[in-house]
Amino acid sequence: MTTAQHPGSHASADDPRVTLDEQIGVFEPIPPYPPRTEREAEFYTLGDGEMFINIGPQHPSTHGVLRVVLKIRGEQVVDLDPVLGYLHRGVEKLCENADYHQAICYTDPLEYVSSLFMEWAPVIAFEKLLDVQVPRRAEYIRVLTGELNRVMSHIMFVGWMALDLGGLTPILWGFIERDEIVEMLAGVTGQRMLFNYYRIGGVNGDLNHDFMSRLGRWMSHATSQLEAELALLNENEIFVRRMRGLGVVDSETALRMCLSGPNLRATGVPFDVRRAHPYSVYPELDFDVVTRAEGDCLARYLLRMDEIRQSIRIIDQCLHEMPDGPVIAKLPRLLRPRPGRAYAAVEGPRGQYATYAISDGTDQPFRMRIHDPSFVNLQTVGLVMPGNLVADTMAVMASLDPIMGGVDK
Repeated sequence: MTTAQHPGSHASADDPRVTLDEQIGVFEPIPPYPPRTEREAEFYTLGDGEMFINIGPQHPSTHGVLRVVLKIRGEQVVDLDPVLGYLHRGVEKLCENADYHQAICYTDPLEYVSSLFMEWAPVIAFEKLLDVQVPRRAEYIRVLTGELNRVMSHIMFVGWMALDLGGLTPILWGFIERDEIVEMLAGVTGQRMLFNYYRIGGVNGDLNHDFMSRLGRWMSHATSQLEAELALLNENEIFVRRMRGLGVVDSETALRMCLSGPNLRATGVPFDVRRAHPYSVYPELDFDVVTRAEGDCLARYLLRMDEIRQSIRIIDQCLHEMPDGPVIAKLPRLLRPRPGRAYAAVEGPRGQYATYAISDGTDQPFRMRIHDPSFVNLQTVGLVMPGNLVADTMAVMASLDPIMGGVDK
């Protein structure tokens, strides 16, 4: 005896009597509506011997809820369409409905492996609106913690990329290093992932003994441990051969597609926001803007490893040159900056993070817009993938290091 269903209801997928393909439906790659653009009509028209294949939005190699529809002929990729929007949370609008202090915490989850940089850009923009002078010790602490966050992000990039190519050991080693850095940052911020540490006018608390002792132990073996981990991949013939010459982006294309960060510098363009548009105390620190000319997946990987070495160099200088003094400027709880607009950009692990804020004289941002490099970097996948194999899609996407929280902000 079957139970009558209520009008408007549908059969449960848990019911063993239900045939999924007939009654529940399948996840088709073709949109359930007529093509809206010429590009969409061209992509979703199959030629002889072609078929569609879905990668994501639950695929382990898409680094989040990214869906990629591949048009393939055999094992060869003919065309590619990234489908975004599965994680949209309206963070910019949330910030516009919060006061200036509260807006900072909404930016943390956008790129959860480098959340300090997501705080840094809006904090600088708000400080420009308020004309706030940040204490020098606070600036050094921002650089110190930011570079630690950069190292942590790049180490996780190595593990994720190796995992996307079938290697398990690097991500296990990467999590060991990541946990060391997370524990020391938790000692000063109170949180392990979404740190919420930067404040308008400085930082939320001075460095403490727990942080400094953990940092000292980590610095004593950071370089040697890094070289040991990199040797695992750099001396792996399969990894090097798969990455070399794959996903090549030349400097002209990179500039035309507005790439930034390691993906741009891997094409030979020496653009780094820390040098091109100096902020904080970076002009006082000695470090190199590392570049590589090949522009392939291997160059993007090696360049990030070079950046880790430069970050360790910056951290060492911060420890030796950091002055004493306050770590936050004296500001009222309710901030009402004068009407105006401000733009601030910082150099993050994936490129240029930026915030554009407009004040109308109230205690809430009138408009706030966030520029995330992962969104821009993803558009190059469609350029470099046609002609490559399906298995190479994972390597190319991993080398660009996208984080979907920032893409679907």
